[in-house]
Amino acid sequence: MTEDADQRPETPAEENGTWGLFTALGKMLKLLRERAGLTQKEFGEKVGYGPDAISAMERGVRITRPELLRKADEVLDAGGLLKEAIPEVEEAMKKARTRHPEWYRGYAALEGEAVELHYYANQGVPGLLQTEDYAKAMFSRRRPLLDEETINKRVADRLSRQQVFDRWPAPMCSYVLEEVVLDRPIGGQAVRQGQLTQLLRIGGMRNVEIQVMPTGIEDHPNMGGAFNLLTPQKHPQVAYTEVQGHPRLITDVEEVRKIADRYGIMRAVALPPTESRALIEKKLGEL
Repeated sequence: MTEDADQRPETPAEENGTWGLFTALGKMLKLLRERAGLTQKEFGEKVGYGPDAISAMERGVRITRPELLRKADEVLDAGGLLKEAIPEVEEAMKKARTRHPEWYRGYAALEGEAVELHYYANQGVPGLLQTEDYAKAMFSRRRPLLDEETINKRVADRLSRQQVFDRWPAPMCSYVLEEVVLDRPIGGQAVRQGQLTQLLRIGGMRNVEIQVMPTGIEDHPNMGGAFNLLTPQKHPQVAYTEVQGHPRLITDVEEVRKIADRYGIMRAVALPPTESRALIEKKLGEL
């Protein structure tokens, strides 16, 4: 999703009674983690999540999934306490709805259930890859300015979208990022360091490939801006673009084909995933 995508006026999500459960579970996780003497990063490494994801779960803004509860129960020596909540979580997951602006929920629903997701970014890190600090820096610098409550809400909504990586079967995801996206220190160098680390972590997932388009490329196949391609379950591929806050969901088969063809050429021109990872590691090591 492009970076202006979460900036439209919001209307309250319909109440479904599920978020209270995840808030309570988050508090329990935090209490047990602190009792075990683990930081969010240390705990995350033991259960296969990044520190931002753990932080979001502990605050109740990201679903605490059954597989996480099983691992956490053992790691935190909870004695079955967390496992007991799994049936309620599974039932709540059936009811939970996306926490996004009304205008955006159609796309968010497609994204959350897609079997394939492909992104090209030329300005900032795509939302699904962002750390909490990076997302907050993005929204804090938006013009016109947002109030603190709105910033926090939109950061929480952005993090909640990242649950797509927790799904099984997992969607196949690919990203082509302009090299400048890695170099731009949104929020400062400390935030940039955390974001590069996040790219390495997510890029290491079996279903995710991240490629970098070097700034020095002379024959760039796409000068038309950022876009997303996604394939919903049992439906044809669609494309999404946005210019200055004006979104467009493209369903015309021929238009989508042209964008997909362009994306294929971009992936061929960009650095392969292994070389892209080495470049990200190099930039991280220079900080």
